[in-house]
Amino acid sequence: MKESNSNSRRSFLEKIALGSAVGGLAGILNPAVANPLEENKKKMHEADEWFKKVKGSHRIVYDGSTPHDGFPIIWNWAFYLTNNQTDSPDSDITAMTVLRHAAIPFALDDRLWSKYKLGAVFEVNDPATGAPSLRNPYYEPKPGDFPMPQIQGIKDLQARGAMFCVCDLALQVYSGAIAGQMNLQMEDVYKDMISGVHPGIQVVPSGVWALGRAQEHGCAYVFAGG
Repeated sequence: MKESNSNSRRSFLEKIALGSAVGGLAGILNPAVANPLEENKKKMHEADEWFKKVKGSHRIVYDGSTPHDGFPIIWNWAFYLTNNQTDSPDSDITAMTVLRHAAIPFALDDRLWSKYKLGAVFEVNDPATGAPSLRNPYYEPKPGDFPMPQIQGIKDLQARGAMFCVCDLALQVYSGAIAGQMNLQMEDVYKDMISGVHPGIQVVPSGVWALGRAQEHGCAYVFAGG
């Protein structure tokens, strides 16, 4: 049964990635939906400015392409922990996580998780109930959300200087897929998604763009898997 569910999830994600879901990539190319050119340029420049916050001797970027039980956040925390243990202060560290593809819901607030059933869409279960989560378990985690109680969530890591960004291209594609499933307008879902990005999480043109920029700023690349 677990293998069947996994295959079903992969099939759903592949359809979204290919734009075959209603309102997928076709919606991005629709001038009525896409942001005006000048707005896109502004967003691009804002994202480039954000990368100037990268600092310190120890720089790393985690490629968070899937939820993977919260590891895109766990490894960010582990980088701070272990560098502290080897006498490097937070001020000399940058750990960045790029939330792209199927990990984008970790950038979004609980309202969106509940409204669009993001736990079911992305197969993220609530650690307390085992059911598809109706909240973001890794922004401000509750006891039991992480395998170790000392692991910090996104909000606390941001306070230490950690950087998180989310892929705008994926937000658009998934907005189209969700809109198609719920009989909504893609542009409405997308605007709602953008409004629900947590404070301090930078919207970037694409996750792969951000991974490239991070490496240009001296961050070593690590895939955020197990």
